[in-house]
Amino acid sequence: MLEPAASRRLNRSKITGIALTALFAALIAGGTFIAVPLPFSPVPIVLQNAFCVLAGLVLGPALGAWAVGLYLLAGALGLPVFSGAVGGFAHFAGPTGGFLAGYFLAALLAGLVAGKPKAGIKTPLSRIIAAAACGFLVIYVPGVFWLYHITGSRAAAFTGGFLPFLPGDIVKAAIIAAAASRLRGMAADKLDN
Repeated sequence: MLEPAASRRLNRSKITGIALTALFAALIAGGTFIAVPLPFSPVPIVLQNAFCVLAGLVLGPALGAWAVGLYLLAGALGLPVFSGAVGGFAHFAGPTGGFLAGYFLAALLAGLVAGKPKAGIKTPLSRIIAAAACGFLVIYVPGVFWLYHITGSRAAAFTGGFLPFLPGDIVKAAIIAAAASRLRGMAADKLDN
């Protein structure tokens, strides 16, 4: 049986994990208000993908994936959290459905590459950058595949779901890697007991 102090620390760590998971789900949902539609693509430029990758980088693979899963569940239930402030399960079947699935994979993979944050252990920036790059790239796999399924054209899927987003995602990856480098330590102090 745990001593009372150890039990309190463990409970505090669990509560903090739940709170941070909900906070990142809300942050991802908040990204819905920053969406730039492109005239040649059914997929807008969004910040949600950056917040999904950031969740994995800061919280680690499990909590990061839970945060994205919570966000996706909220959207599937009809809350207006998807780009354009819309919701509903039908959006998983639309042109952005593959990207929504990619968000979950992004948090999971970025968290796996970066590793779970540990108190007192600083993750090298090069590893965080590699994790961010992997997170962004894995979003494209189901996203472009599903867009191809919808459009029936490889060229349309590639030019409408990959090429126009790559430069912006490189910039976003650099910014969130720098932020994650600092945020990981703060999260680890609260989560790692």
